[in-house]
Amino acid sequence: MTRNNVERAALTEKLGVDIDPELLSLALTHRSYAYENGGIPHNERLEFLGDSVLGQAVTVRLFTRHPELEEGGLAKRRASVVSTVALAEVARRIGLGAFVRLGRGEILTGGRDKDSILADTMEALIGATFLSAGPEAATAMVLRMVEPLLADPERYGAAMDPKTSLQEIAARLGLLAPVYTVDATGPDHDRRFTATVTVGELATTGSGSSKKQAEMAAALTAWRELDTRA
Repeated sequence: MTRNNVERAALTEKLGVDIDPELLSLALTHRSYAYENGGIPHNERLEFLGDSVLGQAVTVRLFTRHPELEEGGLAKRRASVVSTVALAEVARRIGLGAFVRLGRGEILTGGRDKDSILADTMEALIGATFLSAGPEAATAMVLRMVEPLLADPERYGAAMDPKTSLQEIAARLGLLAPVYTVDATGPDHDRRFTATVTVGELATTGSGSSKKQAEMAAALTAWRELDTRA
């Protein structure tokens, strides 16, 4: 077995499902790689399918698990669980970024850790699972992957807009508005940003490939800490 096959076998083991090798390769192919390699097929059609499978699986689980919630509450929780930020965390948990086939430009700009690329690839893998193993296996895989999100919906609601959520909880606790500082390191083609947010006596940091991403990461960490005090 080649190294590439061994690595992909490790990925499918983390997913807990067998995926047809060709579909797996397609699911991991970002459009930037496809364009640099003669316009080969990429994963956006699988992403489209996976988005529907994900939405249905999460909707049914929330509906059956929370009979006390009205439509608005169910919709809010679903939006939190299927958000780009939440899916990117799922992807990071299984080390998905290392397997994505990216074009050179995306690699140089930190594409392996971009929320949008990770979330889209996660959806493409769900689509590939649906085609390879069927709807039941795809639904089971989705629920395994998102169970931590379903158990902590408020966290992922904050993750969709952490800076606003942090400002709101700070006001609720009688603290001054958050203050951000950002530092950048590395060459222009591979800049990394580190943000520090200060709220009262609390200071937390976050990093990312853009100033916005770093500030959001720092804000989410601070929100989690303050949420335990609220």
